[in-house]
Amino acid sequence: MQDTAKYLIHADITAAGVVERSDVVGAVFGQTEGLLGDELDLRDLQDSKKVGRIDVKISSEGGQSFGEITVASGLDKVETAILAAALETIDQVGPCRAEIQVSEIEDVRSAKRREVVERATELLNAFEEQSVQTEDIVETVRQRVRVADITDYEGLPAGPRVRDSDAIVVVEGRSDVLQLLKYGIKNAVAVEGTDVPAAIADLTANRTVTSFLDGDRGGDLILKELAQVGDVDYVAVAPDGKSVEDLSRSEVMTALRDKVPYDIVAEAETLDAVREEASRADESTTADGGAVGTAVSPAAATDECTDATASPAESADSDPGPATDAAEPSAGDDAVSVTSLADHIDAVVNEGSGTVRLLDENAEPLAEGEADDAVSLVEEAETVPRTVVVDGPCTQKLLDVAAQRGVGVVVAAEHGEYVKQPTAVQVRIAG
Repeated sequence: MQDTAKYLIHADITAAGVVERSDVVGAVFGQTEGLLGDELDLRDLQDSKKVGRIDVKISSEGGQSFGEITVASGLDKVETAILAAALETIDQVGPCRAEIQVSEIEDVRSAKRREVVERATELLNAFEEQSVQTEDIVETVRQRVRVADITDYEGLPAGPRVRDSDAIVVVEGRSDVLQLLKYGIKNAVAVEGTDVPAAIADLTANRTVTSFLDGDRGGDLILKELAQVGDVDYVAVAPDGKSVEDLSRSEVMTALRDKVPYDIVAEAETLDAVREEASRADESTTADGGAVGTAVSPAAATDECTDATASPAESADSDPGPATDAAEPSAGDDAVSVTSLADHIDAVVNEGSGTVRLLDENAEPLAEGEADDAVSLVEEAETVPRTVVVDGPCTQKLLDVAAQRGVGVVVAAEHGEYVKQPTAVQVRIAG
């Protein structure tokens, strides 16, 4: 009957004594008989399948009985309400005084409609999540190709450049490697737990190593063990309350750019210290008008840890082209016009303009600004420049950002203070 019922009558029963299910059912039939007339006689309604069986769940405790009565009805609303009200006239079950109170009359069809709406919503959300919009096709394909690039190093999840890159990024798990691959960073390797594998320890012996970990207890433990069994050069940490696998592209690049030499935070042995040190460096940088902050040495700036192959330039499927051996490219380098680049060098550096100019692969200007703002100009450029010409020193921070963005050549007025030069960026001094 319940499969075809339109309504369900729910009622609560309380009896001043111990009663059983059969006592309740008997009371319902006995005390409603003749009460509502022949048309609403409960037995006749059951025989004609207009009312279903009377379900009773009852239990006893402390000399009293409590339970619930459910009656399925195929009658209309008015008749169902009358039948429900008739149940409340019952005042005795077996030898005990009792009280029945109708709690609700449930519309079965309304409940089914709610289920239909909820299920339809789930199906629609699943459909929309799996669908690919036209404008997302290119980015979707690009990200899937990057994720497909994940390999393994000695059985550990890793990017394809871990084996041959002179710098690596050590992360916690496979999902972190995948996230970095989405942003074009291909030299990350995961430790897969707080027990640092021997393969990772050996790998750090002759590489520039940046640990990029979640700022929680697990990250602290991994950093401590990694420093004990291997060599750590720099430490980067995810923003407070976030994991590496959840970071946006800008958050990843900022964390790697603001990494801190391990020696500075070695005594603290917590990643909170890294975040504090990076914050002080940012404040110092702002106070100096964009110059490299004094709170962190040039070595603290992001070097080739993201790898040239991990640059946003590659993630945009653009090829920075071969590096040249002089400020002016060779005749064989047809990506940049010799005469045009020479003109830019004369105008920016040789004339002492105090500016920086970003050029595309055809030596066409992309952007220009003050030389002191070279780092932020490269970092924020919508189109990745092929060449940066700056009337000023080539600093470690400029090299770091150039490597991250995929810049091929930096032409500067002079060498600045830097410890390591990323292999993908060629530095040329004008003059």
